[in-house]
Amino acid sequence: QVQLVESGGGLVQSGGSLRLSCAASGHTFNIWRMGWFRQAPGKEREFVAHITWNNDNTVYADSVKGRFTISRDNAKNTVYLQMNSLKPEDTAVYYCALRRPFRENYDYWGQGTQVTVSS
Repeated sequence: QVQLVESGGGLVQSGGSLRLSCAASGHTFNIWRMGWFRQAPGKEREFVAHITWNNDNTVYADSVKGRFTISRDNAKNTVYLQMNSLKPEDTAVYYCALRRPFRENYDYWGQGTQVTVSS
């Protein structure tokens, strides 16, 4: 089993920055990819960014490209999401997720952390 714990959410003004962290514990030796997703009220969960563990390849949703940066600390089994130039439409619960090798979907999810951007 793997446990994911997010932190770093909060309230910030438009144009501000936040950094989210997601620490993985448990059977973390088998990480293929970790990602961030978000869900705003009344909307479906959407992809934000992911990073592939063995080559640091990153992918971003168009809506956050150039503003958000995903990174990882291998030694700490932690993935980060640096969010700059935040907009009110970035307001959502942000979830991190872990995908093991040869899996089609993400296997494990965190509990989520609220990000609220005021205008």
